Formats: sequence, C-alpha cells, structure tokens
Amino acid sequence: MTTFRIGEAAELLGVSADTVRRWVDAGRLAAGRDAQGHRAIDGVDLAAFARGQAADPDDRSDASSARNRLRGIVVNVVKDTLMAQVDIQAGPFRIVSLMSREAVDELDLRVGSLAVAVIKSTTVVVERVSPAGGSRGRPGS
Repeated sequence: MTTFRIGEAAELLGVSADTVRRWVDAGRLAAGRDAQGHRAIDGVDLAAFARGQAADPDDRSDASSARNRLRGIVVNVVKDTLMAQVDIQAGPFRIVSLMSREAVDELDLRVGSLAVAVIKSTTVVVERVSPAGGSRGRPGS
C-alpha cells in the first residue's frame, strides 16, 4: 500500500498543503498517522478523492470521445505563414500544440486567453516513479 504525506498529496492535487490539511480536518479526505506521527493519506483514498475533485473543465466531455481535458491559460503564441505553436500552462503542466495559423486566428488565441487543451492519443507513456526517488509516495506500513 502506498501512502502520501500532506505535502505530497498537495503536490499531486495541485493545491497547497494548507488546503489538504483543511480537507482532512473537515473530513472530506481521510488521513491517518504514519510511524513518525505525521498525517498520511492512503493512495487509494487519495485517488478516489482526486477522481471526485476532477470536474470537467468546460462541461463538454459528453460531446467528445476525448476525456483528457486540461484547462489553462495561453502563455505563448508563435505564428508563421502557415502554422502556429500555442503554449498553454495548465496548473504545473505545459502543453504545446502545433496547429494551422488559420485555426489560431479563428479561435482568437492570444497570450492571456483561457483555453482547454483536449488530448486524444493512441499512445500514452506511463512511467512509474520509485518511492525512493523523491517525494512521490511512500510504501505504506
């Protein structure tokens, strides 16, 4: 069983440690104590909480087969004659999209615009992070 300390859970959820503490104190997120007396959250409980917190960023997922939708802000737009590159910052994640210049102009994408990156891919690479490799979860007791 994997458990996460408050700070680790906060990092995974994209919120502050204080927010996670408030959720735990309010009973919204279950936490126990580890061997050192620190609050620890079971990985299964954290995953269930994260699923419950995951609101559809634009309430349109029922109109699309793509389920990977990341809401963010446009931080860079580079256009040439035919193509364009749009960089979106969605929380701690940077998404780079290459598209036609015409699409960027039609969507009126500019630095500071709110945008949703919709990702549909046949290949998704998943890497497992070793608990010994940093603050990414600890084997439970």
